[in-house]
Amino acid sequence: QVQLVESGGGLVQAGGSLRLSCVGSGIIFRFAIMGWYRQAPGKQRELVATIRRAGTTNYGDSVKGRFTISRENAKNTVYLQMNSLKPEDTAVYYCNANVTADYWGQGTQVTVSS
Repeated sequence: QVQLVESGGGLVQAGGSLRLSCVGSGIIFRFAIMGWYRQAPGKQRELVATIRRAGTTNYGDSVKGRFTISRENAKNTVYLQMNSLKPEDTAVYYCNANVTADYWGQGTQVTVSS
């Protein structure tokens, strides 16, 4: 059974930082394209960042230069370092694993106060 468990969300002031983590199990993690997506109230889920197994990264336009995705295959973990947070970054952040199929975590709330 595939499980993705996110952690690290919370409440932070604008300009602050948070680091999200996602631990995967039940998949061959090192083969997966891992990603972070987010969904704000009343909006569609959107791409935040992805990282391929060789380390190639891709970012949504709104987070480029502020967020960094990384992975540690030995720990089956993907991270999202979020700096210079803005109120518009407030959303539920979801971990995604793409390996033969798409798998999603339950999400972790990030709230940025102004």
